[in-house]
Amino acid sequence: MSSLFPDLYDRVLDELVRARQKAGVTQAVLAEKLGRPQSFVAKYEGKERRLDVAEFVSIARLLGADPAKMLKRAKLE
Repeated sequence: MSSLFPDLYDRVLDELVRARQKAGVTQAVLAEKLGRPQSFVAKYEGKERRLDVAEFVSIARLLGADPAKMLKRAKLE
């Protein structure tokens, strides 16, 4: 399923990657915290798998990031 706003979706994913890197968390560690395999994180970061809103919010919060601020930054880029 494709996005109506692919550029915005890509920027939102970029925000998640930056938040993970800023937190000093590897894909493997994040996946473990999510109870998922490392490939789950690799696939959404590589844009092979889409995240829904609830997944985005949960991942952002797990990384100590504010999902609303992340969305605002993504929209402004």
